[in-house]
Amino acid sequence: RFEEALQEARQVDKLLSEGPGDDYLEEKFPLLGVPITVKEAFSLHGMPNTSGLVNRRNVIATSDATVVSRLKQAGAIPLGMTNCSELCMWYESSNRVYGRTNNPYDLQRIAGGSSGGEGSILAAACSVIGVGSDIGGSIRMPAFFNGVFGHKPTTGVVPNDGQFPNARGVRTSFLCTGPMCRYAEDLEPMLRVMAGPGVNKLKLNEKVSLEKIKFHCMDHDGGSIFVSPVDKEILQAQKKVVEHLETELGVQVQRVAIHKMKYSFQIWSAMMSSKDSDGQEAQLFTDLLGDHGKPVWPLWELMKWLVGMSSHTLPAIALGLTEKLMKLNPGGNAKLVSMGKSLQEEMEALLGPDGVLLYPSHPTTAPRHNSPICMPFNFAYTAIFNVLGLPVTQCPLGLSSEGLPLGIQVVAASYNDHLTLAVARYLEKAFGGWVLPGK
Repeated sequence: RFEEALQEARQVDKLLSEGPGDDYLEEKFPLLGVPITVKEAFSLHGMPNTSGLVNRRNVIATSDATVVSRLKQAGAIPLGMTNCSELCMWYESSNRVYGRTNNPYDLQRIAGGSSGGEGSILAAACSVIGVGSDIGGSIRMPAFFNGVFGHKPTTGVVPNDGQFPNARGVRTSFLCTGPMCRYAEDLEPMLRVMAGPGVNKLKLNEKVSLEKIKFHCMDHDGGSIFVSPVDKEILQAQKKVVEHLETELGVQVQRVAIHKMKYSFQIWSAMMSSKDSDGQEAQLFTDLLGDHGKPVWPLWELMKWLVGMSSHTLPAIALGLTEKLMKLNPGGNAKLVSMGKSLQEEMEALLGPDGVLLYPSHPTTAPRHNSPICMPFNFAYTAIFNVLGLPVTQCPLGLSSEGLPLGIQVVAASYNDHLTLAVARYLEKAFGGWVLPGK
């Protein structure tokens, strides 16, 4: 929406020239004139809202999602929408409506998903800040693969209204909308605007003394059979962070081994498909695939896909097939849901009011296009924190020997987002933050 954006920018110029005073403007419009981009799953008036689904190709938003409206009211100017995976349920942003998003550090690599277009456009310096959403790592994986910052807030603070698909039933406790940006200092002002009155639940006005934070660190999930081992360079980057904190801040970083993290993928899957407290079933992905069209039969779609006739992507078809399998073991699922609740209590007790956990953002750096299909469960490193409801900030840590971004997740107990944001600002100063692609 470049024409509209230029027109809105001229209105900002006019407002500034009329000069109601900087203090007044800063309070009323904290993001005045700042260009933003928005994940295409969110509604932005007059713009497409397909979520990569071919049947929704002609859907144009007639209103703004709550967070988009708040950012616009704060003075931000939307430049346009960014690509996502089909129905936001895969970690490569590719679909049959817009095609595939590339990683600006290596065009043969994925930008991540589902907010992959957002991660890519921020890393390439085409936009300053952006809106993402995250139910299994959809903010943090693209932020990691593209070397930018992404924050998944504490659950229930930032409204999710106005995105498709939206969460229903138990998933409303797992889906989070949050900020993505190149510079750590932009996370907090964005979060304040996006949260609106909900910001009162957070302690963003509390001054954080880094020396008083209790740091914990875990190198990997304990060796899940479903997930790739963590790359040496990612482990090395995490080790450097620990050494730096101990040397410069004089803190003791406590190594922890949380046994249940080994079952992250199974816990996430079971909790995602569980019933809510009213007994409402989670919405079937297959039903979402049929939006604005006829019902979808995943097996038939697979046959069509094999001969190039399906309008759906292979990961979406595969998810439609596997969700049926989840229903075959209700007893096992109940055990995993209970394990998830106990892991949540364990995490909250470990982190307390002043603790953070350092944990890999993903087991590998940005994979090559299509290869996630061979390692489909690697998103468990981010997904587990969605079902635990904890705030997490993904922080870039420079580039690997192949020139691909490295990074780390900083996790805190519920409503302690101020701790993860403070650590993000510190790590940016210590390790350089975002690196211009192609340098």
